[in-house]
This record gives sequence, C-alpha cells and structure tokens, in this order.
Amino acid sequence: MSSLMLEEALFAAEAVAAQHMYADEGLAVLARELAKAPPQLALTVARGSSDHAANYFAYLAMQRTGTPVVSLPMSLLTLHHAPLQVKNQLAVALSQSGRSPDLVDTMSALSAAGARTVALVNQPDSPLAAACEWSLPLCAGTEKSVAATKSYIASLSAVARLVAHWQQDEALLAALAELPDALQQATRQDWSPAIEVLQRAERIMVVGRGLGFAVALESALKFKETCAIQAEAFSGAEIKHGPMALIDTGYPLLVYAPRGPEQAGLIALADEMRGRGARVLLAAPADIASRDLTLAVAGDEALDPLLAIQSFYLMAARLSEARGLNPDEPRHLNKVTCTL
Repeated sequence: MSSLMLEEALFAAEAVAAQHMYADEGLAVLARELAKAPPQLALTVARGSSDHAANYFAYLAMQRTGTPVVSLPMSLLTLHHAPLQVKNQLAVALSQSGRSPDLVDTMSALSAAGARTVALVNQPDSPLAAACEWSLPLCAGTEKSVAATKSYIASLSAVARLVAHWQQDEALLAALAELPDALQQATRQDWSPAIEVLQRAERIMVVGRGLGFAVALESALKFKETCAIQAEAFSGAEIKHGPMALIDTGYPLLVYAPRGPEQAGLIALADEMRGRGARVLLAAPADIASRDLTLAVAGDEALDPLLAIQSFYLMAARLSEARGLNPDEPRHLNKVTCTL
C-alpha cells in the first residue's frame, strides 16, 4: 500500500493542469496590474515548504523583472510592530492552509500600510485569502499527508505563471502549458540509487544554486521530516566557506545540477567532493555523463526545478518506508503549524 505522500506527489501534474484551467486568468490579470504600475520592491511571506517556493519566486522575479524581492521576517510585524514603508509595494504570501496566525496578521498589517497584498493559497476560503487584496488558488486539492508535495509544486507553478504573464514571456507560458506532461516524465526517472546510498544515512548535505537552490532547501526539509536524516541545504557558492570542513570519507551529498549558467560549477563541485571522499549523488540531465540521478527537462529551463523536486519526492517517500518510517506521520509534526 503506497503512502499518501507518494500518491499526492504523483497527483502534481493534475494539480498543475487544474491551475492552468482555473487560476491562470486571475494570475494574468494580476500580472497586468503589476506591469501597469510596477512595484519597486516585493516582499514574500511564508514558512516551511512555502518559504522555499518563495525563494524560487524571488530568484525568478529578480532574474526576469529586475524587481528586488525580500523574504520578510514576520516577527517584525507580529511581535515588534515595525513601521514598514511599503505603500504601493508588492507583498506575496504563499501557504497551503492559509490558517497560520502569523501569516494572516502580517498580511493584514501590510495591507493596512498600503501594500498590494497577494495570497497564493491552496485553501481559497482561508483567513489568509480574506486578509489579502488578491487571492489566487493553487488548485492542488486536499493534501492529507503532513509532508507537502503537490502544493509545493503548484506554488512553484503559480509564481512562474505570475512572472511569465508579468513579462509577457510567451516561451515560458508555452512551457507552463506543457508542464503536466513534463512532470509525468519526471515521475518516470529512476532514483533508486539514492535509496541504496541513503537507507542507513544519518546526515546529508543538499547543494543547489540559482533557481535550483529552492529545490535543495525543500529536499533538505523532506529528508528531515520524512526520513529522520539530519540534512542541510547549501548554495554551491557557499559550501566552501565552512561547510566543507564537515565532509569526510563517505559523507553523502545530493547535488542538483539542472540546466543553466550554474550547472558547470555544480558539476565541478561534485567532482571535487568525490575527490575528497564524499559519496556524491549528482542529479543532472541525461546529457551529463557523470550524473548518478537523471533530471527531466522542461520546455523552459526555469521550470526544471519543478521536475527535479517531482523526482525527489517519489524517492523520498520510498526512502522513508525503506528506513522503517511512515512519511505521512513525521514525528512531532502536524499539517497546520500555528506560530505568532
């Protein structure tokens, strides 16, 4: 019997297809408003997997629109009541449930300060949706497993759609239309070598860079919560600034090297870490001969991270079970986390 995590991860393609049908026009309308009156700054408000999706949005939006994007520490507003000067700026909240008090209170405060507030939320009737000027559904459907999967992929898809419409990027929009098929391709990649390496692992570093860093962050979280592996995510540009001192013989590293200008440096890093005795799992497209795990490719390389995490989720669900755990019931965790 398969886990809910596995079943829900396999549903991601259908969720993205539903988003294309039911949320794309709303995202396009919002994007036209942003194009008419471009913000000078965008803030993201999120926690956990949703914050990793916000990281992807930040990199993509800065790369494609030039708008600086900052992740907002919510305690600045919820605990310190900082008088942020955000009139006419963009504030984007991402959430699966839309029920955590800190998200709701933060977006209410930002709205009161004159920000243009947007909720990208899987529960369209949530308090977060009500607190924002714009509310757009992720369309992932009910997610029962504690470990978010399809809602994370839907979050990445939603922010990519927003940026694509904002820039009127026809190539990215065409790739988004083909994304469900590409996600299905990602489910067919064989990542079983990772299970063999990690079934008894106690620690791992996950490395990415650029748009792929959001996937490294999310993978590290899933290793912790579903597999009880102490995992940390590092940028490929930062790993030599201290973390490399931890690496000894057999130390496992998962290195994401999707297409893009960061790829060559990540492949070189993987080779160097192998030379230092690390047990490297290099995830890269099929044209990279030194890969250990194959990454599917999308119609636009900006969407390759979505395919990478799709393949990872299926492996992580199976790894959890191989380690004698239940990926749907991580220790000490609940589906909705309420913080202030």
